[in-house]
Amino acid sequence: MHIKPKKRLGQNFLIDANVRRRIVSSCQLTGEDLVLEIGSGKGELTRLIAQRVKRVVGLEIDKRLSPALIENLAQCENVEIIRKDILKLNLKRDVLTPGRITGKIKVIGNIPYYISTPIIEFIIENKDSISSAFLTVQKEFARRITAVCGNKDYGSFSCFVQYYTLPKVLFNISKNSFFPAPKVDSSFLALAIRERPAVEVIDEKLFFKIIRGAFGQRRKTLKNSLLGVIPQEKLGAFFLKKTIDPRVRPECLTLQDFASLANS
Repeated sequence: MHIKPKKRLGQNFLIDANVRRRIVSSCQLTGEDLVLEIGSGKGELTRLIAQRVKRVVGLEIDKRLSPALIENLAQCENVEIIRKDILKLNLKRDVLTPGRITGKIKVIGNIPYYISTPIIEFIIENKDSISSAFLTVQKEFARRITAVCGNKDYGSFSCFVQYYTLPKVLFNISKNSFFPAPKVDSSFLALAIRERPAVEVIDEKLFFKIIRGAFGQRRKTLKNSLLGVIPQEKLGAFFLKKTIDPRVRPECLTLQDFASLANS
């Protein structure tokens, strides 16, 4: 069944069966797993997931795909498709209800590039109900998320994601594995939700305010980029205590450094 992908929905169908099998294998699924799939598409990946887990709730807003979904999932009694946008989903009301899915879930999805950031924010906001997420994202975006201190891709979003999760690129996917082929390659990314944040922070709001302020003007030194965010005497005392050069760039500070600054 030929269906023309909708550009406004960010649709790029994964057409490589080998990649689909590798995705399912990489998620280390078990018969007790409960899965929320973002963008079930035509149901090819959904079917492979359903064969390995207890239950799948798939999200698919494109009604044109209904015939393909019905055909591909005809033998899968443990799958339910919900026609709702992930960003409009109330996880506890729409999914985590008796008879559907209870307990912590795994999230799997080939997510549209243009809403990758809000989808990851949604996952983190619902971290109490999610154990891990496995997402196909733009390769450059995956590099940003997994970048470490000192790397040019390291930034405020890296810090945000790494504070709550353990991110890891499992493998890369050629753009030719999709239809239509996007302009860039993709990465299959794993996000394991941490039991507790990566560093101890007294005031999370201040912690992230400092990080956003620091990277908001990343070409400036940390001392100058945080003008108006932290009193200069406190910033100076921090540099002295940690023996950090005041001319340091924000990408040279670890999560622990930012935590120490916020806690001070």
